[in-house]
Amino acid sequence: MRTVGTEALGIRAPIIQPGDDLPEIVVESLLAYCKEADTTLRTRDIVGVTEAVVARAQRNYATTEQIAADVRAKFPTGPVGIVFPILSRNRFSILLRGIAAGVEKLYIQLAYPADEVGNHLVSADRVYEAGVNPYTDVFTEAEFRSVFGDVRHQFTDIDYLELYRGMGNVEIILANDPCEILKHTKQVIAGDIHTREDTKRRLLAMGAERVITLADILCEPVDGSGYNPDYGLLGSNKADEDRVKLFPHSCEAFVENLQNLILERSGTKVEVLIYGDGAFKDPIGKIWELADPVVSPAYTDGLSGLPNELKLKYIADKELGDKRGEEARAAIVERIATKDKNLMGKDVTEGTTPRRVVDLVGSLCDLLSGSGDKGTPIILIRGYFDNYAND
Repeated sequence: MRTVGTEALGIRAPIIQPGDDLPEIVVESLLAYCKEADTTLRTRDIVGVTEAVVARAQRNYATTEQIAADVRAKFPTGPVGIVFPILSRNRFSILLRGIAAGVEKLYIQLAYPADEVGNHLVSADRVYEAGVNPYTDVFTEAEFRSVFGDVRHQFTDIDYLELYRGMGNVEIILANDPCEILKHTKQVIAGDIHTREDTKRRLLAMGAERVITLADILCEPVDGSGYNPDYGLLGSNKADEDRVKLFPHSCEAFVENLQNLILERSGTKVEVLIYGDGAFKDPIGKIWELADPVVSPAYTDGLSGLPNELKLKYIADKELGDKRGEEARAAIVERIATKDKNLMGKDVTEGTTPRRVVDLVGSLCDLLSGSGDKGTPIILIRGYFDNYAND
């Protein structure tokens, strides 16, 4: 029996610079690994490339002034509100500086005790102990501080109320009903990520005059900026004090081109995806990692769909009895070989993860490469589609 199932490898690459031929760099890096490890690529291997280097190679950047110009064009006069932005220096602070520069006055409505991806202003316990009802109670910044005192982040030691208020002509309120912002302005930006369309519908239903989402800002170039037609500012990251790197565009063309180039150079058809944030939650800091709008903005066809897997623990407990060793292995192999093509809802799948293949694979890529100094923007996953029956 083969002793290794799935392998995931971080592949080192040169530092990617704007304008680089990224598909060529990816292929060269993979082939260099194969030579070093005395191996070859295999059919249905998976190659993941982080969105960060795709966008960097595309020169997909925008300045705060370009953000301000787009916001100014969408809200020419009057105050504007932004509801439920996340608490992040990397993800939102530079966006806020640009948005605030594009309006006469900006009201920021923050959710509490945490934003949608789990960054906490205060703990849920502190809210409970203070006798606060988060469904109804509304605070100014001063009122919030009078109730909760120190609101520095547990890990970063950042006071996000202070940080955001310093980004321009900004006033902060704290409330969990998005329509609270309408008491201050009828022009609103939905700053949330995964719930943005629900927030937009609620605001319009309650009398907002104009509502856009972060996906509507820089969804096309402004004054020579980068852009993303699907996600706008969503998925962007701080590049420096005046620029953000946007989520990459033209992603379908990239993965198809890379798949074809690998086939041409190696003779092997692999699956390819661009990955961003994984979909997982930190049990200590409570941060839900998925601050990008999707785990993967593009992937090849072989990564579509859901897993169709038996729960081996269930089979072992229910069907193996006293079988051991080779007899047990043979029984499991036979059970896998004869499983239905669609196991959805069957008892034998209970406890398996009902998530899309691309989200599982993308999360694995993100966990392996991280966002620090590992220098592995390319991930090679081998044997992902194997199971216990494959030799």
